[in-house]
Amino acid sequence: MQTKFIFVTGGVMSGLGKGVTASSIAKLLQLADQKVSCIKIDPYLNYDAGTMNPVAHGEVFVTEDGGECDMDIGNYERFLNQDIPKNHNITTAQVYSSVIEAERKGEYLGACVQIIPHVTDEIKNRIRSIAKEEELDFLIVECGGTVGDIESLPFLEALRQMRVEEGPNGVIFVHVTLAPSLDVVGEQKTKPTQHSVQELRRIGIQPDFVAVRCTLPLEEKTKKKIAMFTNVTTSDVLSCHDAKSIFEVPQILYDQGIMDSIFTKFGKVGMVNASANWNKWNEIAQSMVNHEDQKVKIAMVGKYVTLADSYVSVNHALKHAGAKIGKSVEIDWIDSESITDYNILSKYDGILVPGGFGNRGSEGIIETANYAREKNIPYLGICFGFQLAAIGFGRNVLKLDDANSTEIKPDAKNPIVDLLPEQKNVSDMGGSLRLGANSIKIKEGTNAHKIYNSATISKRHRHRYEINKEYIPEFEKNGLIFSAESDGGKRMEVLEIPSHKFYLGIQFHPEFNSRPGYPEESFVAFIKAAASSTS
Repeated sequence: MQTKFIFVTGGVMSGLGKGVTASSIAKLLQLADQKVSCIKIDPYLNYDAGTMNPVAHGEVFVTEDGGECDMDIGNYERFLNQDIPKNHNITTAQVYSSVIEAERKGEYLGACVQIIPHVTDEIKNRIRSIAKEEELDFLIVECGGTVGDIESLPFLEALRQMRVEEGPNGVIFVHVTLAPSLDVVGEQKTKPTQHSVQELRRIGIQPDFVAVRCTLPLEEKTKKKIAMFTNVTTSDVLSCHDAKSIFEVPQILYDQGIMDSIFTKFGKVGMVNASANWNKWNEIAQSMVNHEDQKVKIAMVGKYVTLADSYVSVNHALKHAGAKIGKSVEIDWIDSESITDYNILSKYDGILVPGGFGNRGSEGIIETANYAREKNIPYLGICFGFQLAAIGFGRNVLKLDDANSTEIKPDAKNPIVDLLPEQKNVSDMGGSLRLGANSIKIKEGTNAHKIYNSATISKRHRHRYEINKEYIPEFEKNGLIFSAESDGGKRMEVLEIPSHKFYLGIQFHPEFNSRPGYPEESFVAFIKAAASSTS
C-alpha cells in the first residue's frame, strides 16, 4: 500500500483557513473509509508552540503524548475524532536540530551540509515515516505561513521534491487563497489569488486545486477567471465561503465534487457515498448550528481575550456541550486585567475561567471566582482558574492573610498554590511543564464522580504549579472539597463546593478531549447548570 499525500499551502495572508480546509478534506476521506491523518508544518524557529503567547499565535494545543502544538492539531482531532501524536507538528527548529545533531555525529560522511538536500531530506523523511508507521491511505500535510515567506521555502521545496519523487498519482497540492469583495466595487476580486498562485508556480509548484476564501459563494465568472490565470480547471476552483459553522465545510467541498476529483487525480475509483458515517457527521454538523432561539450566556474571564483563538478549544468545547443539550452557547470574552465592576457578571448564566500563566490579570480572576461563589453562579475554572479559585476561597472564607500562588508572589505567607517539586531545578521554559495525559482517581459520592460516572479518568495537563496539600484539611472543614487526585494522591485535580449550584475547578485541560458529537463531560455538566439558571 502506498500512501497518497495531499499538501495544503496558503497565500495572501495567514488565517485564511488552511487548517479547516485540511481538516475538511481529511474528514471527507475518512468518511470514504480511508485511513487518514494530518500533519501541520510550522516554519517558525520555535521548537514547539509551548513558549509562544496565545495572543500572537493562538492557543497551545496539548496532545495525549504531551506535545505543545499548533492549534490546528486541535482542528484535526475535532474533525477526525482521533488523537494526533506530537510528531505530527513539524517545526523549523525540530528539523534543523536533527540535521545539526546528525552533522555533529559525522553522519553525512564529510559532506558540506546544506538546505538542499540535507534539510529537505529531513523534512521528507519525517513526513514519510509517519505515513509508513501509521499505514495511512492518505496523509494531509498543511504547510503553515504563506507562500513567499523566507522561512517556508525549505518546506515548500521539500514538498515540491516529493511531487517529483512520488509522481503525479502520489501527490496533490491544494492552495488556499483569498477573493475579497470590496464594498465600493461590489465584485469578487481575483488579483490576490492570481499573485499568490504565480508565486507558488515560481518556486516550482502547480496547484491541483485552488480553494478560495470568500464571503459569499464564488460566482461562476470569478471561478472561470481564476482558473484561466492559475492553470487549474474551473471545477477544481473551490468556493470556501463563510459558513455558520466550520463543520459545514466538508459538505460545502463535497457538493463541489472535490472527492470525485481527488480520486480521479490519484487514479482511484470511488467516491463518498451516503453511508451511515456520512449521515452521522451531517447530524453532528447540523447540531452545531441549530438552537439559536435557546441561548446560554457564558462569561469567559481570562488573560488573552483580545484574540478569540487564544481559547479556541474552550470555545469549541462549550459549543459541543451546548449542541448536546440543544442550546446555543453565547460567549462574551472579558479581560481579567481590566474588569473592575464584578456586578457585570450577574447577567451571565455561567462563568468560565480558562488556563493561563503569570501575575497579570490574576487578581481579576481571583475576584471573579469569588463573585461566582458568593452569587451562586455556575463556575468552571480550568488549570489557572482552578488554582485561583482555591486562592479566592482561602482569602475570603478561610481568611488566610496573603493567600496566593508562588507563581504570582514567591514570598506569599500562605502559598496555597506552589511549584511542583520536580520543577524546582528546571531552567528551560520550553517543553518542561507537566504535560500530556495522566490517570486521575475520582472520589465516589462527589459531583465529579456524577459528572464522569467513573472512578478513573485520563486527561491532558499543562501546568507547573499545584495545590499545596497542607491547606486541604482547612478547605474541606469549610465546605470546599478536593474530589479527584493523581500521582498516588500527590496532586489535587478537582475541587468543588457541594452546597453551590455548580462550582467546579479542574487542574487538567478537559477542552482538549472535547469533540463535536462527543462533548467533554465537565463542559456538559457546566452548560446544563448554566441553562437551568435561565429557566
